[in-house]
Amino acid sequence: MKFTDGFWLMREGVTACYATEIRDLRVSADRFTAHAAVKRVSGRGDTLNTPLITVECFSPAEGIIGVRATHHAGKVHRGPDFGLPGLDPAAAGARTRRDGAVTELTSGPLTLRTDGDGPWGMTFLDADGRRLTGVDAKGTAFATAPDGTHHMIAQLALDIGENVYGLGERFTPYVKNGQSVDIWQADGGTSSEQAYKNIPFYLSSRGYGVFVNHPGKVSFEIGSESVGQVQFSVEDQSLEYYVVAGPTPKEVLARYTALTGRPALPPAWSFGLWLTTSFCTSYDEATVTSFVDGMAEREIPLSVFHFDCFWMREYQWSDFLWDPEVFPDPEGMLARLKERGLRISMWINPYIAQKSSLFAEAAELGYLVRRADGDIWQWDLWQPGMALVDFTDPAARDWYNSKLRVLLDQGVDCFKTDFGERIPTDVVWHDGSDPERMHNYYAQIYNRTVFELLEKERGHGEAVLFARSATAGGQQFPVHWGGDCFASFTAMAESLRGGLSLSLSGFGFWSHDIGGFEGTPDPAVFKRWLAFGLMSSHSRLHGNVSYRVPWAFGEEAVDVTRKFTLLKHRLMPYLYGAAATAHRTGVPMMRPMLLEFPGDPTTRMLDRQYMLGPDLLIAPVFTEDGQVEYYVPEGAWTSLLTGETVTGPCWRHETHGFDSLPVLVRPGAVLPWGSDDRRPDGDWLDGLTLRVFGPATAAAGAVVTVPDLTGAPAATFRAQENGGALTVTAEGTDRLFRVVAETTGATGEGSGTVTVRGA
Repeated sequence: MKFTDGFWLMREGVTACYATEIRDLRVSADRFTAHAAVKRVSGRGDTLNTPLITVECFSPAEGIIGVRATHHAGKVHRGPDFGLPGLDPAAAGARTRRDGAVTELTSGPLTLRTDGDGPWGMTFLDADGRRLTGVDAKGTAFATAPDGTHHMIAQLALDIGENVYGLGERFTPYVKNGQSVDIWQADGGTSSEQAYKNIPFYLSSRGYGVFVNHPGKVSFEIGSESVGQVQFSVEDQSLEYYVVAGPTPKEVLARYTALTGRPALPPAWSFGLWLTTSFCTSYDEATVTSFVDGMAEREIPLSVFHFDCFWMREYQWSDFLWDPEVFPDPEGMLARLKERGLRISMWINPYIAQKSSLFAEAAELGYLVRRADGDIWQWDLWQPGMALVDFTDPAARDWYNSKLRVLLDQGVDCFKTDFGERIPTDVVWHDGSDPERMHNYYAQIYNRTVFELLEKERGHGEAVLFARSATAGGQQFPVHWGGDCFASFTAMAESLRGGLSLSLSGFGFWSHDIGGFEGTPDPAVFKRWLAFGLMSSHSRLHGNVSYRVPWAFGEEAVDVTRKFTLLKHRLMPYLYGAAATAHRTGVPMMRPMLLEFPGDPTTRMLDRQYMLGPDLLIAPVFTEDGQVEYYVPEGAWTSLLTGETVTGPCWRHETHGFDSLPVLVRPGAVLPWGSDDRRPDGDWLDGLTLRVFGPATAAAGAVVTVPDLTGAPAATFRAQENGGALTVTAEGTDRLFRVVAETTGATGEGSGTVTVRGA
């Protein structure tokens, strides 16, 4: 929200008060509180009839410093609040220091400094004393808008050349400078400024992050009102934000996800290919069987089959009952699918249509959200007369899960938790939550409710969602997909841009609808999207009005699907290692280039390529004719598909067939390569090959851990160089493995230790 009219004036009807000078500073061992006047005080009379802003500075966790600015502290706090599992002030090691009028608060490598003798301001410093950002003259304020609403405002300075990223899964330009962003859940597709996953966290190219600890609407002006500032404001009496230290982007994300929650590790089977019925298509068991048979006949391994909305009867979403006319024997059908090695996913949402048999049941039990006058909140958008399950009520959560448990008992393995964005604000919640704060937060309790049921019923490590909406902390309940995109090259690029923004908001796993959701893709779009989708964290074929079986787009599409599905399976020892890293550290699987190369200025603008794990550079092709332009960082990279060597730094202009895209292996990488290309969750140590890219000197010192199906280390391989030979030693296993030096073709095989020469 903008409050000023240019640099000099306020917008009509806006009044604002800015912290001007400290009148009182109270310092304890690990925090301080400043009481700031909003005008210069030259005499006692200036202390009358004027506000103070209370600014509390503290550390919620190591390397994170929080600032809470409050105007009137007496407002009733009704929640909800972000769950912060890493909140631990006692372990933050925060300490204060005073030197005359200067007061400092330090936590880990981050220091906050303020000078009580000067005009109002605060400076955040890194471990070397370098200014990261700061609160300048108008950086702490409150304002009254023309409609009488009260807003708390904060500003943090932008340095010259500083870029801002994140703020959720945003499909607008990747670098957020110059944008106005409202953190407000909306079902707006992938081609608007609205977002399904709004996260009040941004990451700076200068090596720090900022998390606004407010689950309701947060309005960001990123160099868009005051061009040298990131401004954020909330309609409230208090505003709390945390500055998160780096110095690298990975370290920022590690600290942020330690605070807000690390992602669970999805089961290995979920990394295989998902196929769905699509949405508005006509289907029954015969249709489903024909799809599964068609994939098998064409030797395309399939891991998950998903039933979208119309597995239930029309107008009755959700009643969680199979349409008996279309699926007369759901238990038998699921058993037959599972006999073929498939996992089963089902579409659900948190709404109960009036025609559903569950509407009257939930209404009588009091499990539906109500208006202030006691009426059940309803509307006709999406489903006629639909109501909303009140997940703030523990009994309602248990009731909802009791319906899902029936499906799990039938053989369902996971759920697509669709929707959760269109949450009303003119309602009363069971737990008394503030409706404005609950609008964004609803997605969290919705996804958590379903995820925890899956963990309970299927076991730890077996739970996985396909979720559309999320807020801060939602990364704990993967996987998330990119929502409703068009079937076009433009939408394909939008989807990637949104995913990269989401990954810089702390989300470790992300997917998208291969081929696009809306409409039917041109075969060229579908084939290009196949390669991109199967080189993503999770891979799902899904559409709206048409099927997404590959043969519907020609035999070449079948070949492309097969090739990249098999490739992904061979890469699973590497990919699941990257997944385990995301689970442990919060560093995502699909990584914007700046995460791996923060010192390379070129990577800071790149939004059409990414790193898949630490060692694979992927550049999707967004053209029918195969033209692609991408950037290669320093070093001798090797094409995984052709073996060609590319030396960077440089820009590449290439032409690729539909069965290809740039997949480059990082110099010195030792890539674990599985022998089983038929499934994603096999025995990865059986016939394992370690593919060494680059000379022995480049690969020396590499440590490669191959996980087991729980994500725990199954074996660790260490590379050493001696006299031009590369020796790889295995720890934790006595299984045979093979080492291949890709640049020379030299090989060696054995257990314990393998040496190859000429690598």
